[in-house]
Amino acid sequence: MHDHVHNPNGHERRKPPSLTRSAIQATLHCLTGCAIGEVLGMVLATALGWGNAASIALSVALAFFFGYALTIQPVLRADIPVRRALRLAGASDTISIATMELTDNAFILVVPGALAAGLSDALFWWSLTLSLVIAFVITVPVNRALIARGRGHALIHELHAH
Repeated sequence: MHDHVHNPNGHERRKPPSLTRSAIQATLHCLTGCAIGEVLGMVLATALGWGNAASIALSVALAFFFGYALTIQPVLRADIPVRRALRLAGASDTISIATMELTDNAFILVVPGALAAGLSDALFWWSLTLSLVIAFVITVPVNRALIARGRGHALIHELHAH
């Protein structure tokens, strides 16, 4: 597979990534922020002995925070004003993060004992890991559809190249 194509004038240019490849990259980006937030939230809530609702709320809040934080960094480096960068991050990532969070938390809720598992329990770690893998698989087509319509990460794709 070639990453370059020839123009009629003989110059090479980079071939645009496929929609599926763009969706996978966007979802991996989203997964990174969500995983940081989920793991940190679950670890903190478990260590503090918080209940299920508080644990999920903290994990979701941190997943959105880190997801947006990872998006906004390259946008700010592209000299976009902070207010506009915040709007772009919200517009590009909200549906992706929400899909991922809904999926992985639903999985954690249906796995018997997963939410009650302690940090030293294998169940805690494998269920959290598997929940993120499942969320990734479900979120890729969502991001693909958004990018195909010029939404989601398509809004900031150019800025991530800086």
